[in-house]
Parts: sequence; structure tokens; C-alpha cells
Amino acid sequence: MYNQTVMSKFLNPKNAGALRGANATGKAGNSSCGDVIKLYLLVDEEGIIDEAKFKAFGCPATIACSDIACDLVAGLQVDEALNVSSKEIFDELGGLDDNRVYCSVLAEDAIKLAVEDYYKKKAKENK
Repeated sequence: MYNQTVMSKFLNPKNAGALRGANATGKAGNSSCGDVIKLYLLVDEEGIIDEAKFKAFGCPATIACSDIACDLVAGLQVDEALNVSSKEIFDELGGLDDNRVYCSVLAEDAIKLAVEDYYKKKAKENK
């Protein structure tokens, strides 16, 4: 059902857990299956994502997509993180079953929501 990459990321996610000092969070969920991803970002003063972590509730694909999403955004400028797509996450995992593709979409949504949260907080600071 799941390929070796998905299982490896599921069994040994290196980015799992909360992130102390996170200055951006994004939470995305799928109400039909109950999967939820909460993505935490630590963005430095130059707007570079120093670190990304996640907490997730869901199937192995949800965990794997969350872990890959963190890998993909770490080191990017905040704006560049918006370019990380569900297809890129899907491809990094070597594919997902058709009924699990939504997991990569959830991870993309969590990234976008975290970036949105970052900019909202930044706007409040600049007032």
C-alpha cells in the first residue's frame, strides 16, 4: 500500500514535534477523514525559515507528507515556501495511492497557512 519512502518517513519522522519559539503556525485538516497537520515555522529576521516542525494526526501518508513538507521549506525565504506544491511533496515521496493524494494537499495547505500566519504577525508588529 505504501512505498518504502513513505514508510521510512512515517516510522522515523525527523521533524515531528512542537517547535519552541515558532513564530508561525498553520493548521490544515480534512474533515471527511479526520487527518490534521499543524506546521510550526521558525523564521529569522531576514525572512528565512530556520526550522520547521509538525504535529499530525492521521495515516502514514499524512505523517510522511508533513515530514517532507518540513524538509522542503527549511532554508527557504518565507515567500519561496509558497511555491512548495502538493505535487512536489507527492514526488519527493515517490508517489502515493490515489486515495492518499489528499495528504500532500493538506501539507501544502499547512505551509500556506503558516506563511499567512507569519505575515499577519509581522503586520501587527509593524503597527
